[in-house]
Amino acid sequence: MYISFFDLFKIGLGPSSSHTTGPMRAAARFVHELGQAPQPVKITRLVVELYGSLALTGRGHSTDLAVLLGISGYLPENLDPEQAQAIVAKIRTDHLLVLPHDMVIEFKEDRDLIFHMAESLPGHPNGMRLTAYSSDGSLLHREVYYSIGGGFIVTEAELHSNNPEADAVAVPYPFTSGDELLALCKTHGLTIEEIVRSNEYKLRSQEQLEEGMDRIWVTMQACVQRGLTQEGILPGGLGVTRRAPLLYQALVSKPEASLRDPLTVMDWVNLYAMAVNEENAVGGKVVTAPTNGAAGIIPAVLHYYERFCIGADKAGIYRFMLTATAIGSLYKQNASISGAEVGCQGEVGVACSMAAAGLVAALGGSVGQAENAAEIGMEHNLGLTCDPVKGLVQIPCIERNAMGSIKAINAARLAMRGDGSHQVSLDRVIETMRQTGADMDHRYKETSMGGLAVNFVEC
Repeated sequence: MYISFFDLFKIGLGPSSSHTTGPMRAAARFVHELGQAPQPVKITRLVVELYGSLALTGRGHSTDLAVLLGISGYLPENLDPEQAQAIVAKIRTDHLLVLPHDMVIEFKEDRDLIFHMAESLPGHPNGMRLTAYSSDGSLLHREVYYSIGGGFIVTEAELHSNNPEADAVAVPYPFTSGDELLALCKTHGLTIEEIVRSNEYKLRSQEQLEEGMDRIWVTMQACVQRGLTQEGILPGGLGVTRRAPLLYQALVSKPEASLRDPLTVMDWVNLYAMAVNEENAVGGKVVTAPTNGAAGIIPAVLHYYERFCIGADKAGIYRFMLTATAIGSLYKQNASISGAEVGCQGEVGVACSMAAAGLVAALGGSVGQAENAAEIGMEHNLGLTCDPVKGLVQIPCIERNAMGSIKAINAARLAMRGDGSHQVSLDRVIETMRQTGADMDHRYKETSMGGLAVNFVEC
């Protein structure tokens, strides 16, 4: 299975790739399939059932809003966040949905959007079932979808086909492990970036690839800039104040402070990460990298590279992104990037690992140093739980992205002080992460039933 740059880096809406982006895509796919029927069918009722983590933290992660938008035919990549709230408000006021072929049906959330808090579907913790009925109550169409992390969705059948959401692409340099990737680089005298570029060129031209990477980078930069200027309280009832604008003002008002405190660079990295994740928390436009819950780490480390590293240029940004793609694909193939499946080690941990390797590549480090940095980035996130307070992506998620960004930079610096040789391989740490996720109690996997979610006391 080939996993492309465009699979791992997708433009979408916050606050969650698995709980917002995935369910929206699933709902939109379901109604699209209804509209593809040879003869238009008369639908009078549509029921959406959410299971497992989608039910337990769905309201805090805006899964209900995502489903309403998806059923209405919207996709996260082409929907203005400012319009989303108005669209949902109208649906809730009118209790009506517009389906394919301009069919309008009654939709009452308390009846037709069901949260099964105590049930899970067998394929994945993020399961949902959509059912369409005719006027006489007979079943017209039913499908089960799983949101498997990073905005990826699969049907029940696709989940068991061993080829989820991916066409079989014959790329010139296929790899499914870190060892295979290192061997390809050594045999052909190529860097990780060059391996991924060659594979991407089987799907698109150089111009298309670089235009796509530019679009992702511009979106990341715009997200940071919005986060620096938007003040106020984050929604959801926790009363969390946006901190990025205040930190930004403090940094720019006294630029001389950096002359006596070299660690001010860390303040900027923290700022970039928190700006993105505060935008994510309000449902803003972000880049899954590889998930929304960890969306701040790669933009923060890329901003660090561009603004603080000598010799930074666009070619370095490309090296960063494509090297990070290779690392992310290894986690996607051999473990998971879903917090509901393996905890936050699969989100913040994976993003940290990707960013660490990407930064080494951008700075001109060796293939071995990049692999070492990726291993360090995950090794020190092993066992990281996903325990969002009140099911929101605010505590501990926003600060966790800041910490993950600093870890990624430090992992890169540690790796580049060595020659790339190390005791624990990237493959071993990925397998350890997978096993740790399997052993982790379900309460610590995006259910808000353990950890900070139950030990946090609101004053």
